Amino acid sequence: MLKDMILIRSFEETVEKLFQEGKIHGTMHLCVGQEATAVGACLPLSDNDKITSTHRGHGHSIAKGTGIRRMMAELLGKETGYCKGKGGSMHIADLEVGNLGANGIVAAGLPLATGAALTSQMKEEGYVVVSFFGDGATNEGAFHESLNLASVWKLPVVFFCENNLYGMSGSIKEMVNIENIAERGAAYGIPGVTIDGNNVKEVAETTQQAVNRAREGKGPTLIEAQTYRWKGHSRSDAKKYRTRDEEKEWRKNKDPITRMKLELLEGNVLSEEDIAEIENEVTKEIEEAVKFAEESKEPDLDSLMTDIFA
Repeated sequence: MLKDMILIRSFEETVEKLFQEGKIHGTMHLCVGQEATAVGACLPLSDNDKITSTHRGHGHSIAKGTGIRRMMAELLGKETGYCKGKGGSMHIADLEVGNLGANGIVAAGLPLATGAALTSQMKEEGYVVVSFFGDGATNEGAFHESLNLASVWKLPVVFFCENNLYGMSGSIKEMVNIENIAERGAAYGIPGVTIDGNNVKEVAETTQQAVNRAREGKGPTLIEAQTYRWKGHSRSDAKKYRTRDEEKEWRKNKDPITRMKLELLEGNVLSEEDIAEIENEVTKEIEEAVKFAEESKEPDLDSLMTDIFA
C-alpha cells in the first residue's frame, strides 16, 4: 500500500511539472493528498472486479493496476496511450484490469457502475463494481437515481464518495444540510459509513466489508471517505476560497503517506532504508514512464475519425 501511494503522488507531481512545461495540454485535476482513498478502496478488489472513476482519476487507475507507462503516454497525447492519446487526463480506461474509465462529467460514472453491476448480477459473473465520485456529485440526479436502483435490485456495487470538502470552490458545508454525506444512504435503505479517508487501513477494511456485502447479494453500501486535495480543483484554481492555515494543517498532520510511514517504522515493519529503497524504485519507474511517453509517436492524422462512437 505504501509503495502504491508513493507512486501515485510521484506520478501526480511529475505530470504537474510536465503540464507546466507545456508537454500536457488541456487541464488537469490532481489527487495529491488523496492517495489513501484510491489505494485503500482498490486493495480488496480482485482482478475481475471493476471501477468507474472521475476527472480526478489518476490515482484510481494506478491503484487498480493500470500501468504508468501507457498512462503517461495517454496524458502526453501519444498513440501508445490507453486511449491512443485521445482520452487524456480525464478519460483514461483500461478494461484489462477492470478500469471502466474516468469521466469528465460530474456523477456520470455512477450510472455506468450501476449498469455494470446489473450486468454482473444478470449474467452471474460474480464481480463487484466500485464507483468513485466526489462530494459535489452527491447533489446530481444521477447519484440519487443510481443509489435508488441499486438498492431496490440489490446490485453488487459500492458507492465510494471522496469528500475532499470542496466541489470546485464551494464548501460542502454550504451545499448540503446534513452532517455527513453517508447519511444519504438511509433514504435508500442501504448502509452509509463515514471514515477517515487519509487512513489507508481504515479505507481498506471498510471497503472490504462493503465488497463482501455486495458479493453476498446484500446490495450496495455508501462510503464517505473524508479527505483533502492539496492542489486546486484544476491547474487554473488559485484556491482563494480556503485558508493557508487549513492547507498547512492537512499537509502537516493528516498526510496519508507520512502517517503510514510512521506506523510502519514504529511497528518495525520497515526501516528508513526500506522506505528509501521504495522511493528510489518509484523514481526509476516514473523516469522510465516519462521516457517511454516522450519517445512515443504522436497519433497519425488518419486516425482523427476513428474510435468515434457518437
